Amino acid sequence: MLKIALIGYGKMGKTIEKVATDRGHKVVATIDNSAFSTSQLNDADVAIEFTQPDVAHLNIAKCFDADIPVVVGTTAWYDHYDALAARALAENKTLFTATNFSIGVNILFHINEKLSSLMNNFPAYDVQMTETHHLQKLDHPSGTAVTLAEGIISNLDRKKKYIGLLEGETVKNTPFNLQIESKRSEGVPGYHAIAYESEIDEITLSHNAKSRLGFAQGAVVAAEWVAHKKGVFKMNDLLNF
Repeated sequence: MLKIALIGYGKMGKTIEKVATDRGHKVVATIDNSAFSTSQLNDADVAIEFTQPDVAHLNIAKCFDADIPVVVGTTAWYDHYDALAARALAENKTLFTATNFSIGVNILFHINEKLSSLMNNFPAYDVQMTETHHLQKLDHPSGTAVTLAEGIISNLDRKKKYIGLLEGETVKNTPFNLQIESKRSEGVPGYHAIAYESEIDEITLSHNAKSRLGFAQGAVVAAEWVAHKKGVFKMNDLLNF
């Protein structure tokens, strides 16, 4: 049994709480205020952080100060990632991050890289992406979409950078850009699609989350896996891809 601190107690935090207790763990702190004290983490073995991009890095630092491992599901804070990862390694702390904790999405990441590498041989196909999330999601493109885009750009020579657009926006495009269209719609946990299209056909790779449960379950599994480790980890480490 783990003693878990939840940093962020919105819809995702409450879903994580249910998954954690169903798996035999105890939630010893539910924190929904960025001004919390490190003393609130004292009884925890591990923290799971799902908050907002502007405070995530501060919450991670507080977990380091309290010397407890932290599993981070917030996205769009990664300007601070290198500094926090360096601190974790230098001070023997524990940091586990993912742009998406769904096992299915991480399988998608893996397949996406394989497919984009294969498509180097077929220049007739252009590639574009779409992502759709609930109205409360503030960042766009989603962290998941960015990870997918980075996987494509790393493996598909003809794409050099990605461009994020909200639904209805247009920009002057070039063949070297990978466009990501972001849509926001009530009640959508998360949908991502990569489409390779030529004049004669289209190949589509997609993932549709039916609920928050997959994200919550993955975060709890990550907490179980990392609770007694030291270092900096991602989902590829857990899944051994």
